[in-house]
Amino acid sequence: MRELLARPFTTLLVANRGEIARRIIRTARAAGLRTVGVYSDADSTAAHVREADVAVRLGPTAPAQSYLSIDAILRACEASGADAVHPGYGFLSERSAFAQAVTDAGLVFVGPSASVMEAMGRKDHAREIAERAGVPVVPRFVEGDPHGVPIGTGVPSDGPQAPPVGYPVLVKAAAGGGGKGMRIVRDPADLDASITSARRETISAFGDGTLLIEQYVEHGRHVEVQVIADQHGTVLHLGERDCSVQRRHQKVLEEAPAPTISPGVRRLLHESSVALAREVGYVNAGTVEFLVAGDQAYFLEMNTRLQVEHPVTEEVTGLDLVALQLRVASGEPLGLSQDEVICRGHAIEARVYAEDVPAGFLPATGRAEVVQWPCGVRVDAALDPGQLVGTAYDPMLGKVISYGPTREAARRQLVAALDATGVIGLGTNLGFLRRMAASPAFTAGEVHTAWLDDDPAAVDVIALPELPREVLAVSAWALLRVAGTDPAHPFGAADGWRLAGPAASTLVRLWHRGEALTARVHTATGDVDVPGGCVRIVRVHRSQGRVRLSIDGLTHDLSIHLDAATVSVVWQGQTWTLERDTVGVDHAERTRDADVPAPMPGTLLAVQVAQGDSVTAGQTLGVMEAMKMELTLTAPHAGVVSRMAATVGAQVPLGHVLFTVDPVVEAT
Repeated sequence: MRELLARPFTTLLVANRGEIARRIIRTARAAGLRTVGVYSDADSTAAHVREADVAVRLGPTAPAQSYLSIDAILRACEASGADAVHPGYGFLSERSAFAQAVTDAGLVFVGPSASVMEAMGRKDHAREIAERAGVPVVPRFVEGDPHGVPIGTGVPSDGPQAPPVGYPVLVKAAAGGGGKGMRIVRDPADLDASITSARRETISAFGDGTLLIEQYVEHGRHVEVQVIADQHGTVLHLGERDCSVQRRHQKVLEEAPAPTISPGVRRLLHESSVALAREVGYVNAGTVEFLVAGDQAYFLEMNTRLQVEHPVTEEVTGLDLVALQLRVASGEPLGLSQDEVICRGHAIEARVYAEDVPAGFLPATGRAEVVQWPCGVRVDAALDPGQLVGTAYDPMLGKVISYGPTREAARRQLVAALDATGVIGLGTNLGFLRRMAASPAFTAGEVHTAWLDDDPAAVDVIALPELPREVLAVSAWALLRVAGTDPAHPFGAADGWRLAGPAASTLVRLWHRGEALTARVHTATGDVDVPGGCVRIVRVHRSQGRVRLSIDGLTHDLSIHLDAATVSVVWQGQTWTLERDTVGVDHAERTRDADVPAPMPGTLLAVQVAQGDSVTAGQTLGVMEAMKMELTLTAPHAGVVSRMAATVGAQVPLGHVLFTVDPVVEAT
């Protein structure tokens, strides 16, 4: 049954943080609502706190005591006089218990009812509802049952046998999303271990270890449909989005409309999504996700909340999804018909994460010394210069969204926007995003969900390229300009750059990854000779830490930052850090080959060896967790575990040596 009409509200509490909190506050204020932000101790000076009309402290940094605490959020509502709550996405946004608690407190929950959220928030229940609505689904299984049932916490120790549908299969969490608890299994011998690992990860992320095992569709495309429904019986779709650019089931680039599906498949997706929403009595905004392979489409799940990628739908429809959510929650009709929803042009979104891409996309931590977002495109972000990014929350920093009359126009605009984006002091995936958006595969629309993980052609997109000559030239020039001045100041001269002076040149040496590099700087002309050619520095934007250079008559802008030991330059989104040639700097490896250090700050979940054990190359030594992601620590070579420097449950910093595996020396 549909819920009774919600009463109007005047004060909206946003139960979230970061860019989504800012985005909701922006629309709520435009709608004339008073806004309330909430924060943990780590976010006391965050942008969403400054922008809300009122801000309320929830508690300590730990999510369980702040953004995941239902009691803390309800207390914040009472303290601030909020009479409505918007959950954003992540945190409590898909917890039916939270929606019910808000409603029981006499407040308006901006989203579906708790009962609908409970039904659709779990992949196993949602699948059953989809079948009733006539929506196509992926085959699933358990031992002896070709139709399949959910795999719960009571899976026998020997695990299910080979499914009738055949391998490969996908093990996935029945609760939650974001790629947590997902494993692709191609060999029956790997199924037990995949179930154990997936369950452990999904319990950590969602508090529920129930799993589904389904047929894995190779080279499929991830296409989702935005739906919205009011309390008066109107159910609309707002077109579809293609989210096929993924790595480890985490979306990277999203676009609207889907560029490669046929009109027949598009119609099937739209009609199926509306039918599913009607079947469950859905109210407010939601997203129905499908796997598309050729002319076949299979229901995956329904997200009962606003999606990270909702801006691309807003760009092509001209509709404000948050404004529609607030309208529905207040009990008003949508005021739209399906014929009035028209998609024009094309939009692409790039998710900017704090990540160490060369290290396998591990979440990165640090202080963002320089933050420069592009102009001329939509940017939803909440990263400020000087902001410290830790491991307590999701590593997404923001989103860059382009729009154009055609897909190619939008793609070119996105590449240019990423060129103009720079973050220094904190590892990000910006360079990877730029390479992905410029790649032949994405340009041609040939990317599928497993492309980044499996296709050999993806190596050039993921791998860090050779150090560009532009970066070396700007770094050498900058170091020469600050010689004899404050090393923390990037431009020592009063005007930042002078063309006057004697015609002289200076040889500058820097270090990159242990390799010495040299460049000759001509101080009178601004020319810098580097391997591969000459680069001319033509202008300096001193106040913004920007340098303009010219190569073969074309100008380019770069971001730059210097400290006492290094110079960092952003080129095509990628941040490069070079060390100054300082006496006493050790350019050797910081750890021995036998050491297995922590690849990032986190918690040691499991240790699977003991001191003195003999191990083989690649054997699992232990498992770490950071930002709700599991990291397996393996032996670098065959040998003997001679040292163990941490215990299960210990918090370890980046680079802390956890194990030492001494290689076996064969007798001669």
